Amino acid sequence: MATTTVFGVPHYYQLTAAREAPPLVFIHGWLLSHRYWQPVIDRLAPAHTCLAYDLRGFGESRYGLDQYRPGVPAEAAALGASTSPYGLGAYARDLAALLEQLNLGPVWLVGHSLGGSIALWMAYCYPQQVQGVVCLNAGGGIYLEREFQQFRQAGQYIVGWRRSWLRYTLLPLLLTRMMVHRPLDYGWGRDRCLDMLQADAAAALGTLLESTTEAEVHLLPRLVAALQSPVYFVAGRQDQVMNLRYVQHLAGYLPVRPGHSPVIEIEDCGHLAMVEQPQVVAKVLQDLLHAASVLSLA
Repeated sequence: MATTTVFGVPHYYQLTAAREAPPLVFIHGWLLSHRYWQPVIDRLAPAHTCLAYDLRGFGESRYGLDQYRPGVPAEAAALGASTSPYGLGAYARDLAALLEQLNLGPVWLVGHSLGGSIALWMAYCYPQQVQGVVCLNAGGGIYLEREFQQFRQAGQYIVGWRRSWLRYTLLPLLLTRMMVHRPLDYGWGRDRCLDMLQADAAAALGTLLESTTEAEVHLLPRLVAALQSPVYFVAGRQDQVMNLRYVQHLAGYLPVRPGHSPVIEIEDCGHLAMVEQPQVVAKVLQDLLHAASVLSLA
C-alpha cells in the first residue's frame, strides 16, 4: 500500500514500474476503486508501467476530505465547467498533481465510465502530461432530461440506503449480476459491497450530480473535438449503462482520420469490461500502444 497527499487529501495508489514507456494510468468509475483494474494490470505488467489509484473520496482515498484545498484548472473554468470540488475538472487537477509527484508522464490514460470523463478533462487541461486516452465503457454528450433524472435518483437512493442494505446476505450475489453481461465471481460482489460502503457520501453524491448536469454533459463533445492527443473508445456491446450509441455519438466529435476507427467494440461484455473481459481489454491496450509507437517512429 502506498499513499501520497494531493491538495491535502491522502491518495492511495499502486504503481508497477517497467522500462517500457509510456506509463498507463487507470482511472476507476463511480462507487468503484483501483482494485477493478488488477485483472488488466496483471496481464500488462511487468512489460508496462501501470498506475492505478483511488479517486478522492473513494476506495482508500476517502479520509481527510475536510483538509482538501479545492480548485479547478483555469482551462476548465474558462470553458464553463463546474467549479465544485467534486466536478470533473477538480478530479483532473488531482490527477495532474499526482502524476507530478510520482514523476510520471507523459502518460496514456485509461478511464472507466466516470473515469473516462475525467481522463478527457485531464487531456484537455493538461495536454503536456497526456500521450493518449482510452475511454472504457464511457461516452455521452447527449442530455435526455427524464433519463438523467431517473439516473440521479437511483444513484442518490443507492448512496442513501447502502448501509442498510448490508444486512441482506444476498447483496454480494446480486452485485455480481448488476451492470454486467454475465455474472462475475462472488469475490467481485464482496468487493463492490466494500467499495459502496467505503465511499464518502459527499464525494459519491457530488460526483454523481456534478457530472450529469445538462451543462456538463454538453461540454464533453466540445472537449473531444478540441483534443490533440489520440482518443479511443472501448465499448461493451451488451452495456446497458452506457449504450453503444452514446459511445458512437461522443466519438463522432473526434477529428476524422482516414482508416482510423476510434470505437472498439467488445462482444459478450457489459459495463465492467475490465473484469468481464480483462484479456481482451489488455490486448486492445497493447495493440493501441504498439500502433502509437510505430506511428511516432514513422
